[in-house]
Amino acid sequence: MITVLFFAHLQEVVGSEKITLDLESMSVTELKTELEKRYEFKNLNQIMFAINEEYAIDIDVIKAGDTVALIPPVSGG
Repeated sequence: MITVLFFAHLQEVVGSEKITLDLESMSVTELKTELEKRYEFKNLNQIMFAINEEYAIDIDVIKAGDTVALIPPVSGG
């Protein structure tokens, strides 16, 4: 099982701060595709992904037991 955490406005889109996916493994790219289908996300390429608190790139593999955080861009001054 893979846990996916959402922050800021992403929680509003999903309606929850986290979801779980009953999968053994997938790449970050595959997760982006899945989230785009389920929740009609736009511009996921502008979102930072972290696997187990380490920033990840599209080819990184997410395994069962991992936690993935989606971190939107931060603005402010």
